[in-house]
Amino acid sequence: MKPESYELFKSATVEEIVSMIAKELEARNESPFWADKVAPFSRAILSVLVPLRDNNLLFDAQGKAQEELTPELFLEWSDFVSLKTLAFTLQKSNSEGRLLRTSLDDATTQRYKEIDLELLGAYLSRYSVNLEDEFLDFPIANYNLHQGVSNVIKSLL
Repeated sequence: MKPESYELFKSATVEEIVSMIAKELEARNESPFWADKVAPFSRAILSVLVPLRDNNLLFDAQGKAQEELTPELFLEWSDFVSLKTLAFTLQKSNSEGRLLRTSLDDATTQRYKEIDLELLGAYLSRYSVNLEDEFLDFPIANYNLHQGVSNVIKSLL
């Protein structure tokens, strides 16, 4: 990972991070197929991770507190199954008014402020993720596609 990627993830806005990823993708002359997938996928993930970062409520896919948003944490959440779990965790947290499904202490979880899930939800539903029932699977082809997108993003960071 490039040192500038760490600095960007630490404090930049969603659009600044997505712009950097898009510029790197363009510089590499990747297939238009990937160009159409990478920016929307990154934007969907960052639309929830940046608010968590800004409120000091970041956690990893195992629910453990994380000090800062790093390219590695971003890539961990880019796993399509993990991203689906994150969406449901935040949906339930929005309903409860506190952050759920983490090992963060009670006082910290109470600081949670509702996160807008519209962008993430729209993205997931476009790829056949059922947003009503967490336990329904999505097509394996969509998982494989997003593994490819994650690999492309990883090569850019």
